[in-house]
Amino acid sequence: MAISQGPQAFPRTEFLRRLSAVKSEMVRQEVDALIVFNTHNITYLTGYTTPSGYVPEGIIVSIHEEETIFILRQMDAPAAIHQTFMSRDNILAYPEALIGRPDKNGYDAIIDFLHEKGFEKRRIGLELGELRFHAVTKFRTRVPNARIEDCTNLVTWIRIIKSDLEIALMREAAAISDAAMQRAAEVIRPGVREADAVAEITAALARGAQGKPGTNIPEIALCTSPRTGTAHIRWSEDVFREGSQINLEIAGVRHGYTVPLMRTFSIGEPSERLHRVHDAHVAGMDAALEAIRPGTTCSDVANAFHRTYETYGFRKESRCGYANGIGWIESTASFQNGDMTELKPNMTFHLMLGNWFDEDFGYMISQSICVTESGVEVLTSTPPRLFTL
Repeated sequence: MAISQGPQAFPRTEFLRRLSAVKSEMVRQEVDALIVFNTHNITYLTGYTTPSGYVPEGIIVSIHEEETIFILRQMDAPAAIHQTFMSRDNILAYPEALIGRPDKNGYDAIIDFLHEKGFEKRRIGLELGELRFHAVTKFRTRVPNARIEDCTNLVTWIRIIKSDLEIALMREAAAISDAAMQRAAEVIRPGVREADAVAEITAALARGAQGKPGTNIPEIALCTSPRTGTAHIRWSEDVFREGSQINLEIAGVRHGYTVPLMRTFSIGEPSERLHRVHDAHVAGMDAALEAIRPGTTCSDVANAFHRTYETYGFRKESRCGYANGIGWIESTASFQNGDMTELKPNMTFHLMLGNWFDEDFGYMISQSICVTESGVEVLTSTPPRLFTL
């Protein structure tokens, strides 16, 4: 029995709108065919969210075809049929014989398709930043007469401005982030194993909120004393103790759309230093949020944070945030000095104000936001407070 097409996160018209925008940019860059390897860009253009990109796969966008062609591993093709908006005729499976071989792999199947469709002498855009050296060499060797253009961020920059449908999905993901952070506040207690607390947080991320389940569990960072000076470490085999500080970073997910949230917890009365750091961050956050509106730049937002934050006697070396949406980070704009990307409505960012001062001391707080016509919407509802347990 053939697998059926499943329910879609977006209507077909939404995917065709995205493809139309990509094709317009391809025409501007004089590209006849674009091959997309980035898993988040594949999700954006097709709806596919299965984590199969550890082996070669890609979609081929032609300016002359309405839909894309999706070429992927045979065992993953049914997932593509089920998850994407595409006709099954445009989902091409390459054989398992191409897996685990030193001489051939799935990129050969993609290159064979290019030859079959007459693209071997045309202008081909590749996301070169997504490919390893040997893969790039394979394309240049096997399609020597094509003019290969680097289109690494062509799709990613189009993704930076979301549709209203995408923003609605991110609000659903934000509610999941809130629910999981609330669960963290309930289970982080002296004597509780860090692993058991993470299990409860993970369950909340999966159960979801407001009747909408989570559709993925991103990596969780739980940094407990004396490891709060680490940014991305996982939980340990230890238990929480009286006087411990806990830095937590999580994210709710709906159909690939990811809304991160960071908060700091203290079991017992926070130290005077932690109070001062928290107050500085909240003041800086308020200044940054006040600066966010259409027409200002990412640099303006970062500098608004730094001007306020530094009056408290602190400095932050890492950037203040980054574009996000499908996946945790979009590799486009950042809230940092010198990034002159102009803010526009329906851009979304993780305003990430974590700071790591010493090897054994750091602090986390963040907000995921959407630029609106008149300013900013904070997508989550968890208050920007220091949780004292």
